[in-house]
Amino acid sequence: MNTPTYAGDEPGDVRPVPELRPRQGGDGPGPGFPPVRTDASPAVTDAGRLAATVERLRQEVREAQATADGRALVEMAKGVLVGRLGCGPAEAARQLAKLAEQSGTTLLALAVDVVNQAARDQVSEVAREFLENAAQPTAGAGASTPAVRLRAAESGLLAAADSQAVAAALLENALAALGAHGVAIWVAGSDSSLTLVGHAGFPEEEASRWRYVPPEVATCAHLALDKRELTVVPRLSDSGIPSIGRRQHPGGGRVVVPAGTGGRIHGVLEVCWPEPLEPQSPQVLRQLEALAELCAHTLGDQDVTPSAEPEVPEHGVAGVAEMVNLADNLYDPALVLTPCLDLGGRLVDFRVHHANDRFIDPAGRPRTSVCGSSFLEAYPAAAEDNGLFDKLERVYATGEPCRTQRMALTAFVDDVPLTAIADASISRHGAALLLIWRIEDETARLASLLQHAQRLGRVGGFEENITTGEITWNGQLFTLYGRPLTSSPVPLEELRAHAHPDDVASINRFLRTLLHHQRESSVDFRLQRTDGITRHIRLVAEPVLDDRGSLHAVRGAYQDISSQHWTEVALAATRDQLAHTEAEAAERSRLALQLQHAIMPAAPAPLEVPGIRIAVRYRPAESEAMVGGDWYDSVVLPNDKVLLSVGDVAGHGIEAATGMVILRNALRGLAVTGAGPAQLLSWLNTVAHHLTSNVTATAVCGVYDPRTRVLRWARAGHLPPVLVRGTSAQAFPMAQGLLLGALPEVVFEEEEVRLEPEDTLLMYTDGLVERRDVSVTDSLSQLLSLAGREADTLDKRLDRLLTHSRSDTDDDTCLIGIQVR
Repeated sequence: MNTPTYAGDEPGDVRPVPELRPRQGGDGPGPGFPPVRTDASPAVTDAGRLAATVERLRQEVREAQATADGRALVEMAKGVLVGRLGCGPAEAARQLAKLAEQSGTTLLALAVDVVNQAARDQVSEVAREFLENAAQPTAGAGASTPAVRLRAAESGLLAAADSQAVAAALLENALAALGAHGVAIWVAGSDSSLTLVGHAGFPEEEASRWRYVPPEVATCAHLALDKRELTVVPRLSDSGIPSIGRRQHPGGGRVVVPAGTGGRIHGVLEVCWPEPLEPQSPQVLRQLEALAELCAHTLGDQDVTPSAEPEVPEHGVAGVAEMVNLADNLYDPALVLTPCLDLGGRLVDFRVHHANDRFIDPAGRPRTSVCGSSFLEAYPAAAEDNGLFDKLERVYATGEPCRTQRMALTAFVDDVPLTAIADASISRHGAALLLIWRIEDETARLASLLQHAQRLGRVGGFEENITTGEITWNGQLFTLYGRPLTSSPVPLEELRAHAHPDDVASINRFLRTLLHHQRESSVDFRLQRTDGITRHIRLVAEPVLDDRGSLHAVRGAYQDISSQHWTEVALAATRDQLAHTEAEAAERSRLALQLQHAIMPAAPAPLEVPGIRIAVRYRPAESEAMVGGDWYDSVVLPNDKVLLSVGDVAGHGIEAATGMVILRNALRGLAVTGAGPAQLLSWLNTVAHHLTSNVTATAVCGVYDPRTRVLRWARAGHLPPVLVRGTSAQAFPMAQGLLLGALPEVVFEEEEVRLEPEDTLLMYTDGLVERRDVSVTDSLSQLLSLAGREADTLDKRLDRLLTHSRSDTDDDTCLIGIQVR
């Protein structure tokens, strides 16, 4: 016949602990835990608020359950008074409250006394014995009386749905107050085998190993079954008897009590203590017997069929046991988690199966209060998006390990989030997960931060004891000197031997100020390393004086400023080169401006020609660096016709100005031939393409005959002239013509228009209308609207056009106005 396996027992110390409260005036939630950050600011996430709500509701459920148990006893007492006094429930409640006030006791304690007097059962007899021997000490007695505990346990047993709930009710309501940490309820088979039907205070894995005990295996529970009486095992390790949870508390004590009714034993109640059990008073033993009798009523209906083998848990016992052993041998806090699945086999949560001895909780809770609980119950904030629970789910689903750094671990205590920063590692073994975390120690974190700051800043620290000559360097300083860590540090007095000869005088002044005048000092010097590399170093140091004011030590820091030094050298060279370039650019701009002003004054005198009046406006660019190649020209030709032209050379500066001079003078010379505008532009294109250095330009050329008032004109990529007649302004059509200098041969289209008296013709460059955020068509429409307004004189019309121009390109502007008389 098979026997149970006892190896790999899990710690079962899950004794309930008082509700944790933040310490007043302390640095943390409890001794032995690192500092935690408390963040109760409005920035708490939705998941945090949800977690706090879950924690509060869970506390309310516990309080409601305790209140319900007490209320049941009060209702029982009211029923007794109704039967005895023949009154109604309301009057019975008033009488019970009045008696409690007169006796100076609580309503619950009085209700228990009333029920005990009426019941006269074993519970009431045990309560009476405690009252008669009130002066005798009781092991683990709490603030509540044994009578109240027994009746509360009885109430919990009556409300329990199964033996598992019975075990939990016994431990919570009665046995925990006696110092017990666990309870097991066994059902006896017809062959004296034992089946575990209820337990509390033990991990699920431990309970799974002890699900069935064959009749020939001697255990503590079998002692009570064989002797048919209460049996005390003061210390398990001395007795050598195996039992549930022995590995967790091998030195603990046990009390096993047969549970039966009507002379028939149905099973055994086994109560476990974590420490050796001292001799107990008869009253305590009688209390345990009363609890066993209460438990026996729930065992009568248990149907237990002897089995040769224990039931194997779904998640694989062997794999979990190995993981538990692994966790116990780790130096970091570790949790073993088993999956919790719904009826459809979907993962809903994890159960904290085991926490190793090095477990540290962010809220300072002992590991016994976390073991056995669901993971989201213990750490509800882990359910936030991309939080720890999502990582656990991913590892469980894929089997791929996960590592995360600086993860926030948050636990809630009375709605207050307590957060610690940790590095976590998650791995899957079988169907369970191993969660390892290392909570960040503040001191170690600051030391690491300082070390990285020194490395990134290339700073090395030192301290030199003047009295003993002892010198301390950090690792970064050895790196700056290019020396191995095993070499000896360099004393300050020998600093000159490692510096450039030109820096010795500066080092002497530094040492004199530091050692003789005993003042903080600094020096920049060139460090000549043994590997031939020269580094630019800044050394800052301060004296350390003893209680008598004498120099005791010197401490300071070296900083490698080589990058800064060479950056400053390059910056100085760049500044010099930039100053030279700016001077050259200013000279070129000055020359271009002088050349432009010499050829085209900003406001030349109006040109009086028979039949017409010509006025010109030129507005240079606001920036001298933007001197452009705009030009205008109006000249009377030998045949009495008038040449009118406006052009714009691409670019700015001296090249644009010289190109403008070439094209303007060339057009004047070509116009003497008497050719038409189209032919003149064709010849000018040849000049721009062949006789200049890549000059391109736009232009409008017109020849006006004062006798016939006929204007012949052509354009080379330029905006067309504008005709103002009365209050109407209209642009000439876009005649065909490519810009000058782009192609060697270009055909230009020539147009002809007859002007009327009082007509005004406007020729201009793009600086008058061009805008960055408006198309040329829209800009031209704005010009036509402005040009159509009435003006007393031609000069006023041109001035108004320049004043109200909406151009924003800061370009040169040429404007010619021709008024027909």
